[in-house]
Amino acid sequence: MTTTAPARLPTGRPPLPPRHWLRTGWVMTASGWSANQFSALLGAYHSGPGLTAATTSALFGVYVLGLIPGLLLGGPLADRRGRRPVVFTALAISALATALLMAGATATGLLWPGRFLTGIGAGALLSAGSAWIKELSSPPYDTVSAAGAAARRSGLFLSAGFATGGLAAALTAQWAPAPLITAYLPHLALSAAAALLAARTPETATPGGQLAATTTAGRMTGATSAGRATAASPTDDSATAAPVPAPVPAPVPALAPAPALAPAFRRLVAPVAPWVFVAPSIALATLPGLVDAGLTGWQTVYAGIVTAVTPGTGLLVAPLARRLAARHRIATAVAGLAAVILGLLLAAFAVACIRPDAALLAAAVLGAGYGLCVAYGLTEVAALAPPDRLARLTARFWALCYLGFCTPYAITLLTGWFAPATVLLAAVVPAAATLALITHRGTRRGTRRGTRRGTRSPV
Repeated sequence: MTTTAPARLPTGRPPLPPRHWLRTGWVMTASGWSANQFSALLGAYHSGPGLTAATTSALFGVYVLGLIPGLLLGGPLADRRGRRPVVFTALAISALATALLMAGATATGLLWPGRFLTGIGAGALLSAGSAWIKELSSPPYDTVSAAGAAARRSGLFLSAGFATGGLAAALTAQWAPAPLITAYLPHLALSAAAALLAARTPETATPGGQLAATTTAGRMTGATSAGRATAASPTDDSATAAPVPAPVPAPVPALAPAPALAPAFRRLVAPVAPWVFVAPSIALATLPGLVDAGLTGWQTVYAGIVTAVTPGTGLLVAPLARRLAARHRIATAVAGLAAVILGLLLAAFAVACIRPDAALLAAAVLGAGYGLCVAYGLTEVAALAPPDRLARLTARFWALCYLGFCTPYAITLLTGWFAPATVLLAAVVPAAATLALITHRGTRRGTRRGTRRGTRSPV
């Protein structure tokens, strides 16, 4: 009789580690859901409380005013205080915001603080949740996932929330009583479920900004031999494990000082970031209202379908993003920006001809651009940031991304002077300029995957 056999699977392989990242992923889904549930109801606010197009576009954009401070404060707080307290506080704020939006069905003035608090909650969830997933996708919490898996997981869970939140809200609003109240109930249920799942997830950062696993490594290194330290090394980013070969090469925090991060982030990540949400915000908040004139009675359902198709396509392109990233560092960004340009051209055609079917195709292409751009950005951030600055650099990335949510309001203002199709065509110019800039910066030096000094390949 042996005592070691029960520890292994029938195949002889060691048991898989617990998927802590899977439980934390629902935090990201709750963030995406809270952002997109309002988008599908813009038409209902037109026909119900009678809000104007300018007002609904402004409400769509005021979300960003709360989101950016939520990101910029939530990231550093998560690094200093830990992931768990920031996530639970953000979930509570997000639930309060949804309650205010429900009350806004009869008191429309409450929609403004509701959308603002939605942004704060979503921003904090994005920054803390992305960092939490990244750390839970690395040793010792996950010893089997490939490098770069965390970025893909964050994007997939977020896109799932975007895709399902708007569709669920639209379908509920179409057939349920008191549509502008009941449409928000699913998010409250999801927030509660995400909180319960996150409660069972280990904390990965200790107060003061040090990774919990790294602290454990320091204690174990002094008490064990080199061979045992190898088996117990809690993270491939730990400086204490440097003498022992890690399963996956990884940067040591001391080799990636903060000043070295800024140029790479500014040159290759910041220009792409706003286009992450320029694309879906146009598809969600602008296109449906410009092409649904012949869909009397079904405008809300059509808007819900658009809100599902746009981020849903972003989910489907995840395997393509992975293959592109393996070829060249900027390949995913180039493909994403090219998809945004094609989507804008299709959107201009759909609006000029008032074609809901063409607008749906444009939304799918814009969603592909979103998926590719967000995968590129998250992968780059995960590769560039040392562990003690991961959450705050992630927050900066998301803050730049969400500037794109102001695009529908800008389009609404410009349509006072120009035709909507003309405005959409004009948006192609800055998108093409960004594509040219990234292509130039990414190819004039050695930027193939894995050539960055002091960083590991994130795919």
